[in-house]
Amino acid sequence: MNPKLINKIKSVLPLTLIEKIKNFTLPGFDKQPLYEVGKFFIHSLNNGALTVRASSIAYNLFLAIFPALIFFFSLIAYIPVDNLAQELLKVLKDIMPTNAYLSIRSTIIDTIVHKRTGLLSFGFIAALYFATNGINSLIAAFNASQSVTERRNMLQRRGISILLVILLSLLLTLAIGLLIFSQKTFTYLILHEIIKQNIIYYLMISGKWLIVILSFFCAISLLYYLAPARKSKFRFISAGSSLATILSLLISVGFSFYVNNFSNYNKIYGSIGTLIVILIWLYVNALVLLIGYELNWSIKNASNKKQIKTNQLP
Repeated sequence: MNPKLINKIKSVLPLTLIEKIKNFTLPGFDKQPLYEVGKFFIHSLNNGALTVRASSIAYNLFLAIFPALIFFFSLIAYIPVDNLAQELLKVLKDIMPTNAYLSIRSTIIDTIVHKRTGLLSFGFIAALYFATNGINSLIAAFNASQSVTERRNMLQRRGISILLVILLSLLLTLAIGLLIFSQKTFTYLILHEIIKQNIIYYLMISGKWLIVILSFFCAISLLYYLAPARKSKFRFISAGSSLATILSLLISVGFSFYVNNFSNYNKIYGSIGTLIVILIWLYVNALVLLIGYELNWSIKNASNKKQIKTNQLP
């Protein structure tokens, strides 16, 4: 942190208040003062080349999106569940910017209606390859935060990436299933007038958001816990994953609102504007993932510094 800025703050604030700030802690910070964590955190944000790393992650994830959608919706055509495709489209409509949703809707419907075994196999191989590339770029970005050299060989890294892709896919499937089930239950209760617009009604509406929040949190925690080369003592529930979850949700909602109401991407760029919107959304969320991870390591570094000082005492 800038020494001039620190001295200026000290000259303005009373000494007792400064001491309180230095000793103030937050839940999930492992009893480390916010002041000490903040010094490491600001340093890592200034010197961590986060934007460069986020660009690499966003590019690889962008390449994985379309093969994954082709595979996922080709697979749906073979699942004997009534109105599954329509329910999934409703979920996508709720969480995606309108322009982005409309641009892929026709492709998704065509993939579902016309069963193509070739697309299923191609989509799986391409989605797995590009998705693991995206996870590998995340692993490299996390390792850069720790300043460690990757000692796992190529097969080990690819194996970890495949494991994470499988776990995240299962989590996504579970989340979508819960969203569809909750929506069907909610519709049934409304149609049969079992519930009306009272507190239970609004609690059930908020339940959908609870599923989304928990899904985001578990996915981010899995990445922080399993991806890095150096295994740390991060808790699965960490301050970094909490921060990243909150920021991801706020950014996704805010970005969707902005694109739907104020953006002129489609007017300026035409159909390619949708691709630009998706890429920007991935970039910002990749940046958020890195910020959350940097917070975890700032807490760890503050704890290590305190431990070193304690060991040096006579």
